[in-house]
Amino acid sequence: MRSVRVTVHGRVQGVGFRWFVQDAAQAHGVAGWVRNRRDGTVEAELHGADADVQAVLDLLAQGPAGAQVTEVAVSEAFPASSSGFEIRGTA
Repeated sequence: MRSVRVTVHGRVQGVGFRWFVQDAAQAHGVAGWVRNRRDGTVEAELHGADADVQAVLDLLAQGPAGAQVTEVAVSEAFPASSSGFEIRGTA
């Protein structure tokens, strides 16, 4: 199992990025959350099997149509007991 905190930089707000992340996570059985940040980035936490988390990270590097991802910063996070995936309010 792997747990990571992700910050995605670039043109990632106003292009459906949070829904894209939620769809990708649910398709791969990854739990966690995603939210916009006031600085224009998108932040997420992903919890799941190593290969599934990596698959979602690979998709985040591409982003949805209309997005321009310039950087995906990944750091390790504390494991969570949540089994679902949610879109949170802006932080």
